[in-house]
Amino acid sequence: MNDNGKLTQEEMDTLLGSNNGSKTEEPFHFSELTAKETKQLKEESVNLPLLLDIPLEVVVELGRTKKKISEVLEWTSGSIVDLDKMAGEPVDIYVNKKLVAKGEVVVIDEHFGVRLTEISPAPF
Repeated sequence: MNDNGKLTQEEMDTLLGSNNGSKTEEPFHFSELTAKETKQLKEESVNLPLLLDIPLEVVVELGRTKKKISEVLEWTSGSIVDLDKMAGEPVDIYVNKKLVAKGEVVVIDEHFGVRLTEISPAPF
């Protein structure tokens, strides 16, 4: 970090996983940070709080299916749509349309939730 508290180009390239002119051989992945490194990064970076407040779309997918328009038009209240996953199979968790984890559905005080069981390697 330079004297005015801003990241250098090399630090930005490292954070973003860019190899353009940087010394690193492999892209950097935030999932590889240890808790100590994450804390240190937060303390050193003035602009990190700006990034931490960016909203992300999180989607939990129970399963998928394909239907013809005529089949969809026949749906009524109470219709059942079969999905390609079996009961108890892990659900997929997407962040901004990228698969980042798998998990199991849980119920918490009458609300659905997901317990993460597997994080995808280097999802970002």
